[in-house]
Amino acid sequence: MKLLPLGPLMIDIAGTELTDLDRERLTHPLVGGIILFTRNYADPIQLSRLTAEIHALRSPQLLISVDHEGGRVQRFREGFTRLPAMRSLGMLYDADAQAALDAAADVGFVLAAELRARGVDYSFTPVLDLDYGPSRVIGDRAFHRKPEVVAQLAEALSRGLREGGMGNCGKHYPGHGYVVPDSHVELPVDDRTLDAIQEDMLPYRQTRLDGVMAAHVIYQCFDCNTAVFSNKWITYLRNDIKFDGVVFTDDLSMAGAGVVGDMVARVSTAWAAGCDMLLVCNSPDSVGLVLGQWQVEIDPRRSQRIEALLPKTAAPSWEALQESPRYRKALITIAKLMG
Repeated sequence: MKLLPLGPLMIDIAGTELTDLDRERLTHPLVGGIILFTRNYADPIQLSRLTAEIHALRSPQLLISVDHEGGRVQRFREGFTRLPAMRSLGMLYDADAQAALDAAADVGFVLAAELRARGVDYSFTPVLDLDYGPSRVIGDRAFHRKPEVVAQLAEALSRGLREGGMGNCGKHYPGHGYVVPDSHVELPVDDRTLDAIQEDMLPYRQTRLDGVMAAHVIYQCFDCNTAVFSNKWITYLRNDIKFDGVVFTDDLSMAGAGVVGDMVARVSTAWAAGCDMLLVCNSPDSVGLVLGQWQVEIDPRRSQRIEALLPKTAAPSWEALQESPRYRKALITIAKLMG
């Protein structure tokens, strides 16, 4: 096991097992985490083996993450509880606010506890974007249109995450719900004033957050760069919103990230803007390019922020989780939400 501080890159792998190249890349000093996708999942036992091998590669352990929100964004399905889209919690809130907050905590607990039982440390959730309606990529991933409701539900979900042994990550800062285009395939531009965008940022002010993921969106009122590449937006997050956790980029392979050049330019610009962890996904050649060409001095303070996201307690076994009254109660709640 290598003793290495956690670097600023979060990368991915192609399959369900580690190759020699994967091991070489995951033990590179610039790497600090890995994100898993559906292609990396065959069944729960395979996932447990994979995460155990990844964790054994180095110390501190790499942060193993996944996009596991619920609804249409849930990477592991067979063998895991199907989780509802977050809009269902917002709809319940309109009918019975307290029931919705309790349900959000139950969803967060099951989400975190099941992932932790299989060796996954962190999920990029909750979505804090407001449900303006026409967004192609957010839609029912958002809790609600009203920012104060989003904040309450996100805080409740996060309470459940923490009970399950996992931190949270608010996304997509400062707000992706208003723009129509999908930043995976094009570059959205938000033409609102900073005063108007304050509504979108209210959940960031009112939710206790361990991580924040910045958006591949240009906000013309404030900066000509996307939030991921904008020192102005990251500084605003730190100084005005008073956030002191990990700032993640969204995937730097997305079309919305192409405004600054090749992948080395993208990681360099995001790092200079103040992002702590830089996601390079679905582009193996780009990972090789960055590991071979990017020259940067590791910042101990940023490494410590990333390390703080690693779980502080041992996860229960899957078998022990099945016997938990807390878990069983939460499953009943989720079944009702799923209809």
